[in-house]
Amino acid sequence: MRELCAEAGLSVATVKFYLREGLLPPGERTGPNQADYDESHVRRLRLIRSLAGIGGLSIAAIRDVLADSAHDLLKAGRGKLDVTDEERAWALDRISAMAESRGWDLRGADTAVSALVGVLCAFRRLGHCELLDHVDSYAELAEAIARLDRTADAETSPAGTVLGDILLVALRRLARRRG
Repeated sequence: MRELCAEAGLSVATVKFYLREGLLPPGERTGPNQADYDESHVRRLRLIRSLAGIGGLSIAAIRDVLADSAHDLLKAGRGKLDVTDEERAWALDRISAMAESRGWDLRGADTAVSALVGVLCAFRRLGHCELLDHVDSYAELAEAIARLDRTADAETSPAGTVLGDILLVALRRLARRRG
């Protein structure tokens, strides 16, 4: 345990907390009070710290991400906009048309679709229809990013999603600062 903590730069108490919370898998038991940990444990601890620190996720959200039961991080922390039935139908028509033209499968993507409905309706309510005209361009960029995401293995995928979202926001803000 001490070696694991030293390698990961965390206290014993923190590592034990992550073990109790189910964020870190147990090591291989070598005795009643001893276990061996390997490099995968160190990587997992670094991932947890990144998700919590940089990603700003709660322990519950990290648990969901690591369990891959809520891999879609929109579920982890973004609020919802109350929309009317008419607004929802309008947004769903746009989303369905875009998905169909790109060959995207919307089945099982309820959280992402719901988030898109909220965003499209918010743009519409705010009168930012010019932004709605660029949804296809955003979709094209999202496809390119998704291709990059698919090259990641299962262990880096949650980090790529959480930290990748933050990376994109930061890069977008920097790109807007052209002189």
